[in-house]
Amino acid sequence: MIHAEDGKREYVQRTRQTLLSLSLLLLVGLQTSLSADESKAAKSDAKTVKLLTVGNSFSANATRYLGDLAKARGNVLIHKPIVVGGASLELHWGRAERHETDPQDPAGLYGKTSLKQELTAQQWDFVTVQQASIKSHDIATYRPFAKQLTDYIRQHAPQARLLIHQTWAYRSDDPRFSVAKPKAGEPANQAEMYRSLTDAYATVAKELDLQRIPVGDAFYLADTDEHWSYQPDKTYDFAQKEPTTLPNQTHSLHVGWRLTKDKDGHQKLAIDGHHANLAGEYLGACVWYEVLFDESAVGNEFIPKGLDKDYARFLQETAHKAVVAVRTRELSAGQK
Repeated sequence: MIHAEDGKREYVQRTRQTLLSLSLLLLVGLQTSLSADESKAAKSDAKTVKLLTVGNSFSANATRYLGDLAKARGNVLIHKPIVVGGASLELHWGRAERHETDPQDPAGLYGKTSLKQELTAQQWDFVTVQQASIKSHDIATYRPFAKQLTDYIRQHAPQARLLIHQTWAYRSDDPRFSVAKPKAGEPANQAEMYRSLTDAYATVAKELDLQRIPVGDAFYLADTDEHWSYQPDKTYDFAQKEPTTLPNQTHSLHVGWRLTKDKDGHQKLAIDGHHANLAGEYLGACVWYEVLFDESAVGNEFIPKGLDKDYARFLQETAHKAVVAVRTRELSAGQK
């Protein structure tokens, strides 16, 4: 009887272990199935955006980190940039017009291809245009070229949404603003440049039914923020004959001061208050990401190496603020 009882207990124990193992296998299988389903759902939610940018160095600046932001959220960016340094709307339309007149004329090409060829090479989701920054404050320079160029794009890429990239004002200490007697119509300071370029971009966008990418708004919001704005270094000695250090440029969105050498090899200061630096490029990309992917950039895991995390968060939030403001028409030229 003792042996029989032992056998019975052993049988019950083995049965329980078998049932437990089966339960664990079923649970693992269920979790695996759920994970696969979740993964499948995540993939189905991922977005692929095909983008053609017709611009210059400012469009290159603003899209430098766009693909990284997309990748961090599981999205895909297919981007073809058409970049000519300092290019205006007039230049890009001129090339398209030359190509239509003579397809063999190199002056109508970007390297070996024409704008028409690039427009028809993909089923682009978005095509962007922009004005040269030096002319961005003057609406007369947009006409008639903005309409001619956008009509041409719509003709050859009718499926694409056409956007206009609102470029940004120069840094507050850019030499453009230190001219004693600026020419008539020239902005005297950063605020004037921002207001006039914003008016121009908004007017043209309305006239031609274009959506505006408000990078200029985001830059100005950041440049005038109480805590995070760039402030020129008033303690730096700019009279040095051969400087070895740079002024403090904390929170600058522009390249700013840098050390170069003159023809005799002597070190000197030079300034680029036009182009975006790492922080400015990140801010611009966050704005583009929100517009193209229709997702907030706030909380995006991608932060470029060398950019402070708290500052990056501020730039994400500023980009979001600018995009939301344009969508709700709460932001007017010169106002935060």
